[in-house]
Amino acid sequence: MSGKTIERGRISARVPVQVQKTLELAASMVGATTNQFMVQSSLREAERIIEQERVIRLSAQDTETFIQALENPPPPNAELKAALQHYREARRDDEDTGFNWHPRPKGL
Repeated sequence: MSGKTIERGRISARVPVQVQKTLELAASMVGATTNQFMVQSSLREAERIIEQERVIRLSAQDTETFIQALENPPPPNAELKAALQHYREARRDDEDTGFNWHPRPKGL
């Protein structure tokens, strides 16, 4: 047996009695404690949300449009050129000092 202990956090929640009873019933139906049921259910839902927010799903047509835009980008417009110029100026300022930040002009 290793002497390694797992660091644990604590989560608690106050819920209406009816919600507690529903959770307890569901937990008992799957043979888990209420705490185990809540942790497992919450973790499963959290993983689902993280996956949903991290992955972009496109239709075949949208995928084709996206790839075409990557392979044949439009020429830079005035706003992009201004942003690049601002970036280049900021980079020059950074070479002289450790930190020399200037706010972006309004309207960019």
